Amino acid sequence: MIGIKEIMEVLPHRYPFLLVDRIIEIEEGKRIVGIKNVTMNEAFFQGHFPGNPIMPGVLIIEAMAQVSGVLAYKSGMSGKATYFLSIEKAKFRKPVVPGDQLRLEITVLRGRQTIWRFAGNAYVDDKLVAEAEFTAMITDKEL
Repeated sequence: MIGIKEIMEVLPHRYPFLLVDRIIEIEEGKRIVGIKNVTMNEAFFQGHFPGNPIMPGVLIIEAMAQVSGVLAYKSGMSGKATYFLSIEKAKFRKPVVPGDQLRLEITVLRGRQTIWRFAGNAYVDDKLVAEAEFTAMITDKEL
């Protein structure tokens, strides 16, 4: 398991944009499973939507990307930065609301030196709530 302190050593994100709380499984270069506890204290719930709080789908995909960033780091890409290149096949199947726990399962479809392709699935209570494929560029931190 990788806790929040180590995640913060790996990822540059901070509140309110750090969207992964812990990593519960990892197979370097292959797959990773992360957890995001969704609470009413999230800043985005103030405007999305008042009286009917729903986690924005783009933030679910961002959480997937952050988990994949931990995987890349732990797969030999330490000291590098990860940037989105594309998002494809994104589908949102059920709203994510305060009190939910997102289980973010990411699989490497293709991993090369600088370009990695991932498939991500997000679950709440073993129900698929979102999915996407995305491509990222792994590069030096300074562009």
